[in-house]
Amino acid sequence: MVKLVYCVRKRSDLSDEEFHDYWLNQHGPLVAGLAPGLNLRRYVQSHIIPAELHDIIQATRGLRAPYDGLAELWWDSLDAFIDAYSSPEGLDADAALREDEAKFIDFSDSCIFFSEEHTIYEA
Repeated sequence: MVKLVYCVRKRSDLSDEEFHDYWLNQHGPLVAGLAPGLNLRRYVQSHIIPAELHDIIQATRGLRAPYDGLAELWWDSLDAFIDAYSSPEGLDADAALREDEAKFIDFSDSCIFFSEEHTIYEA
């Protein structure tokens, strides 16, 4: 499995509530609907929760402010991703996703990367 990790910051013109509501209730179903054409195996959104603990743990490590959320998307392999994003259906889906993401994501302050998971401990 290969995973794409998308560290997301909201657009500054959106409230926290508007951002989280749109991402979960509008963008989420869009991704789910396009998933088969993208060979997508799994999609998970992790939304930040308000907590004073963020400030405490950031201060102990000298970290910057947290992202507003994290999206994780899985494919069977990098080839499965490349195949999907090389097809007309995949390219159309990607264009639709980028257009929708522009409605709520600050692209210039977000990041995205592919990863391979290595489980070190699991209870």
